[in-house]
Order: sequence, then C-alpha cells, then structure tokens
Amino acid sequence: MNEKIEALKQEISQYTVADQDELEVYRLRFISRKSVIGDLFGEMKTVAPEERKAMGVRLNDLKNAAQNKFKELIASLEEQQNGQPDDVPDLTLPPVPDSLGAIHPLTQTQNRVVEIFERMGFNVADGPEIEDDFHNFTALNFPPNHPAREMQDTFFIEKNSGEDKQDIVLRTHTSSVQVRLMESQKPPIRAIMPGRVYRNEAISARAHCVFHQVEGLYVDRNVSFADLKQTLLHFARELFGSETKIRLRPSYFPFTEPSAELDIWWGTETEADRRVTKGTGWLEIGGCGMVDPNVLESCGIDSEEFTGFAFGMGFERIAMIKYQIKDLRLFTENDVRFLKQFRAFG
Repeated sequence: MNEKIEALKQEISQYTVADQDELEVYRLRFISRKSVIGDLFGEMKTVAPEERKAMGVRLNDLKNAAQNKFKELIASLEEQQNGQPDDVPDLTLPPVPDSLGAIHPLTQTQNRVVEIFERMGFNVADGPEIEDDFHNFTALNFPPNHPAREMQDTFFIEKNSGEDKQDIVLRTHTSSVQVRLMESQKPPIRAIMPGRVYRNEAISARAHCVFHQVEGLYVDRNVSFADLKQTLLHFARELFGSETKIRLRPSYFPFTEPSAELDIWWGTETEADRRVTKGTGWLEIGGCGMVDPNVLESCGIDSEEFTGFAFGMGFERIAMIKYQIKDLRLFTENDVRFLKQFRAFG
C-alpha cells in the first residue's frame, strides 16, 4: 500500500488540465467517493492493526494533497479563461449563412433610368433641395399668381413680402436644376436631373409629400419636337420592352410650349390591365415639351438661336407600373417583407 500511495502522490503532483472536461476526469479519479484514494481507505481493513494508525495518517495526507491540487487546477483554468479577450469567436458554433440585402425598388428604378439616358449621351446633374423663388418658379415662367406658389402645394421655409428678398422653399420639382445648369453652361446642354422633391400634399396610396423625379433637358441649335419624341420612344422601349408604344397628348406646363403628357401602351388583355389603365390601355408616366423661349431668355440663352426640349417623370410612378405596386406608401415604410421581394431585381 505504501508503494500505491507514493505512486498516487507523484501522479497528483504532476497532473495538469487544459479544460473543464480534463478537470472532471481528475475529480472522478482522485476526489469522488469511488476514487482510487477511496479504494485505498477501503483496503485499510487488510492492514495489520499496529500499522493502521501510521497508514491512516499517510492516506489523509494523500487525500488532502489531492484536494489542494484540485483547487489549484480550478484556479489555473479560471486564470486562463480570464486572460482571453471576450470577443474571441467560438469556432465550434455553426456558421451563419450570408444574408444579402436587396436594392430598394426606387434606387433600382433610378439606376436603370440613368443608365438608359447616359447611353444616349445625357450627363447627370444635381442641385440644392432648398431653393429660392427665382430658380423654382420665376425663371420657369410661373406667373406671380400661379396656384403652385400658394401654401397648399409648396413648403415655404421663409416667406418674404419685400421686393428685395425672395421666398425660400423646398423645391417642388427638379426643373430648378435645369435653370442652374443653363445659367452656368452654354449650349449645347444635354443632361438629366434625378432627385428628391417636396409637395404639400396629404399622404395616401397615390400621393406623398416627398417623392422622386427625373427631368431631362436638351438645348442646342435646331432641336425639334421630333427629337423629343424619338428620345422618349427609345427610353420607353429600353425600360418597358422593345414593343412599347407611346403617345403624346396636348397639355400645359408654364415652362414648355408646346407641352404634352407622355403615355405608354399597357394593354387591356387582363382585368388588372383594364383596372390600372381605367379601361383605356394607356398609362401616363410623365410630361414633356419644348422649352419656352421665356425660360431660355431668363437663363441668358438666346431663344432666337437655340431651342430645346425638356421632360420629367416620377420614379415612384415608374416603379409602381414596372413592379405592379398599388400603394405609394410602401416605398417609405421600410417594411423588410416588402423590400425583400426585390432581391431578384437588384
């Protein structure tokens, strides 16, 4: 028995553990009731009576040594764990699958529209969303008493009654960028102006106080209405399909003369088609026309030498048609269930 005690003492003194599992192995071998030390206490009945006292002392020393070693091993493991940074990944965890987001349908629409017009030679221009009265209204041939100047359509940041100060507004259209472009550049000018605009309107399924437009401008010598029509026809066929038909209906805008509404043929094959087009088969997507000579003169361009055309359309309108979206408010509600539907279109 003395040899067994010495061998166990040697084993205990040299014992090391690297994790909780190995610590549990030590506990079961030396500390638990059915440990090797417990077995030695069971063998005490075989020891001669005159040796039992001395042997008991030696076994108790072995038991204490095993318990002290157990405490040392626990302290050693805790020190190892505390020395590691908290953000060390657990490599035993299963991998998290990649989850790619979806491009917002309005962003997809804008990217596609810009791509089409860039291939036709149009540059992309930008301008401020907070505008003065001249660039937002006066230079675009809006009469002083035009309804769009009133509070029901325009968000006024600063309304001034004096002649030396102008009203400051949130732009109601990206046409103001056209004015700034014509002021800063000489013809030929060929550019589109995508951006966010603001109208003082009640939010509903068909209207919003914040929406997105793209406007186009082409100014040069001998620009005609035929150029405008062919440009819009090419755009519509690129965006909606090679067989798309368009029509131009007479209309009125202060900054173009003549003016027209741009419609595309959607068809009446299904009940949904008839409902969307109100039975006509035609869908309006924007407005256009020849730049009014007064607008050219306001920007310092000789209207006797140069002519031009302009057009404008809403990204929300195009996206609703292209993706068959019925409620305009879905674009701004940030509903992940709605946005995930467009992952395939990105």
